[in-house]
Amino acid sequence: MLSSADREVALDIAARAATAPLREGRRWLPEVSTLPADLARPGASFVTLRARGDLLGCIGSLEPRLPLALDIAHNAAAAAFDDPRLPPLSLRDISVADVHVSVLGSLQPLAARGLADLERTLRPGTDGLLVESPGHRATFLPSVWEQLGDATAFVAALWRKAGLVPGTWPDGVRLHRYQVEEFGRALAA
Repeated sequence: MLSSADREVALDIAARAATAPLREGRRWLPEVSTLPADLARPGASFVTLRARGDLLGCIGSLEPRLPLALDIAHNAAAAAFDDPRLPPLSLRDISVADVHVSVLGSLQPLAARGLADLERTLRPGTDGLLVESPGHRATFLPSVWEQLGDATAFVAALWRKAGLVPGTWPDGVRLHRYQVEEFGRALAA
């Protein structure tokens, strides 16, 4: 768990990284040597940008490879400008957008024997889920439960996102669950 002060620093980093190309004309990264210890340690994050409930971008990493602050900065810039599903962030978006940072816990292998077992095992609103099958991979953060509600809908939508056929149990499927620490605020705050 990050302290409230570290959460504020993380949100400042996400906001500046997401807006610097528009406000400063270049991408920006924080200086790791000046960061609080918990943000300088390796970590994995997702950064989500929304305006009036509409998704503006969401990009993240599942495994820690960079200091958490750098991971947040890279993902914030990518959510703002490189999410292939959506147009890039605009100056107009900045004043109405919110930024949310999800710091991921470790991936925990999930041994399910089929769809019914998986659906019984999942904890709605708590678990994020990563599905991998040869040639397929997708994840949903725990916040996606708000839109999908129950485990059947959650798993079916994740299967579709991964390019798998809902209702099937592919050979070689691997599952991991994870939890997140999520916090956010207005992008322009």
